[in-house]
Amino acid sequence: MIDYFSIALTHGLILLACWRLLMRDDLDVEGAQNRPDRRPWLRQQEQQEHGPDA
Repeated sequence: MIDYFSIALTHGLILLACWRLLMRDDLDVEGAQNRPDRRPWLRQQEQQEHGPDA
């Protein structure tokens, strides 16, 4: 029973990760990396943690 649950759980998580990767908007648009971030507060937080040179 535990073996089936662990296999189902791990495969489900892999499928979820693949689904999220395939549904990204920047996969369909050329030059998407030049677009402004949808969540700029995350970039600000990252710069504060690692400094502006990171």
